[in-house]
Amino acid sequence: MTHPWGDGADTTGPRTIGAGVTLVEGSTFCISDVGGSISPNRPEGLFVRDTRVLSHWRLTVDGTEPQPLTVRYDDPYSATLLARTAPRAGIADSTALVIVARHVGDGMREDLTVRNLSGAPLECTIVLELDADFADLFEVKEGRTGHDVITAARAMDGAVEIQRDELDMAVTVIGSNSRATGRELHWDVKLPGRGEWSSCIEYLPALGTGQAPPRYPCGTPVNRSAPAQRLREWYANSPTVQTDDETLAAVLQRTVTDLGALRIFDPDHPERSVVAAGAPWFMALFGRDSLLTSWMVLPLDRRLAVGTLQSLAGLQGAEVHTATEEQPGRIPHEVRFGRAATLLLGGGTAYYGTADATPLFVMLLGELQRWGLDAGIRDELLPHADRALEWIEHFGDLDGDGFVEYQRAAEHGLANQGWKDSWDGVNFADGTLPEAPIALAEVQGYVYAAYRARATLAAGSGDHATAERWRVKALQLKTAFNEAFWLPEQGWFAIGLDRDKRPIDALTSNIGHCLWTGIIDDDKAERVADHLLSPEMFSGWGIRTLATSMGAYNPVSYHNGSIWPHDNAICAAGLMRYGYTEHANRVVSAVLDASTRFGYRLPELFCGFDRVEFDIPVPYPTSCSPQAWAAAAPLLFLRTLLRLEPSVPEGVLSVAPVVPARYLPLRVSGLRVGSDVLTVSVDTEGWQVRGLSGDLRRTED
Repeated sequence: MTHPWGDGADTTGPRTIGAGVTLVEGSTFCISDVGGSISPNRPEGLFVRDTRVLSHWRLTVDGTEPQPLTVRYDDPYSATLLARTAPRAGIADSTALVIVARHVGDGMREDLTVRNLSGAPLECTIVLELDADFADLFEVKEGRTGHDVITAARAMDGAVEIQRDELDMAVTVIGSNSRATGRELHWDVKLPGRGEWSSCIEYLPALGTGQAPPRYPCGTPVNRSAPAQRLREWYANSPTVQTDDETLAAVLQRTVTDLGALRIFDPDHPERSVVAAGAPWFMALFGRDSLLTSWMVLPLDRRLAVGTLQSLAGLQGAEVHTATEEQPGRIPHEVRFGRAATLLLGGGTAYYGTADATPLFVMLLGELQRWGLDAGIRDELLPHADRALEWIEHFGDLDGDGFVEYQRAAEHGLANQGWKDSWDGVNFADGTLPEAPIALAEVQGYVYAAYRARATLAAGSGDHATAERWRVKALQLKTAFNEAFWLPEQGWFAIGLDRDKRPIDALTSNIGHCLWTGIIDDDKAERVADHLLSPEMFSGWGIRTLATSMGAYNPVSYHNGSIWPHDNAICAAGLMRYGYTEHANRVVSAVLDASTRFGYRLPELFCGFDRVEFDIPVPYPTSCSPQAWAAAAPLLFLRTLLRLEPSVPEGVLSVAPVVPARYLPLRVSGLRVGSDVLTVSVDTEGWQVRGLSGDLRRTED
């Protein structure tokens, strides 16, 4: 079977939350029920820049809501909702089809169509009820929207404007051929037998900065819009995979579709794209999530990594600000624009409380250089990498012991500031919680890799003194880490060191990240690998975040026993790095098997129950889907199986596939390394690489 990763076809199920419909374009998203209705009392609405600009939407035909039939999903930002009018008295069947084609992006456009299904004339009155509360995204998500919100409505010629004056926010809804009263648009429709009527509706928000131009102006084909053009380009430039394994093919197709939907484009830099953390509530730039996702996506697209680095560089900390935890050189954790979020983040749009985004920034820049990076962009970003390293050495290392620690500076800040950032996500083997400052194991691994990345960047530009300095720093950190974090009696590394430098001795998946970065000494790697695949850690559906033998283990917890696809992808890459190919392949196959139960879309996480106990993976109740690093995990799985490691500056491509027989024959075309577009083919007889231009020479592990 040949499956284009980027053909745009979405055959694996609708984008729904519960019984609802979710459409996403950049930082705009709309959540409704399957009939299109939006209620202010549910987590629904049209959201632009973290603000709900449409809180009520109800369409009636002669006073009755049409009965939903189905939803056709056209693109991540578009859907067509089909409904029928209620049968009239004495008539068994409905006589009219109601079609709402909805398209979101900096607002929304709807193409409303009524089709007379009978041969007799039809007359009806259509009313669209509207309202907006301009509530913050977090208020809506958490059910904290107030009932004392006062808005003003003004009916104009064919339009309704709703304002919330104290916030300087408004939304204008224009319906072609409509008449407006209060907060409603009306149409009187007269149709001949088999006739059809239509109207175009535009939703134009103004959030204190004036109305943005409509993304899909009425009268202009939606397929000519910027989102449509960008998606076509994304799909056209995506690789293709040929395999007889339906699971691998389908999950990679889903990966490309979801990542295309999760991209955000900076209006001030339209050529720059970043990846949002997840739909719908996290359509925002997150330091850790966006950096790790961009790393995983490198075989598909390097532009996301460039855009993510450039955008985060523009937000890099410049001063000490306790409320937002900003510090000079620090890379932010989260960027938000809504009112409640701004309060939550300490009065700014960016919150900086993360220990790992800053070293990950330097890591990604070094990795991007290996895949092929324009020298001008590299030189633009290098000063930001150096500022990040200054943060690591000074603000990050609170006590000067060589390890990066975290301790929140503000009461509203995150108590834990690694990727397991829930309040109880870091614990001792007996389940007790450590006292901050805490030095996390994987953060030291990221710092080690950041030092090595900076050394490589310096060597590439001929600055050998700087390269040697960072190589020495990396070696010193590796030595110190293996001494302080290693637990010889248990045979694994502590998840961290607490305030008193005591090892936090729980067995966790974090040690897989340490394999990925290479900070673990070779003589300790085998025991770590075996622990990751032990019955306590490996469920059969993937590696758990916390071993079943630990005091805090709970298979339905967020970070203490659940299974995260991105975490497993990093662990598999780490296992493969140290040569544990069978271990790595077991992890890859287990998580891909789990994907079949989620419509081939890997969720943010799922429960850690054993595969022997339950022969299906158990969903986690509030898991995000699609979520960026879960969507990208299959790309890192594929890279791991191919053992694809380029170094464009050195003119070297290392490739040595170790692919399980179930996925063979496997052919991946359209992999972009430097200026080359490669095809890697693997079958039972061996493997080959095509497309090398001569700038790269192939090596084998």
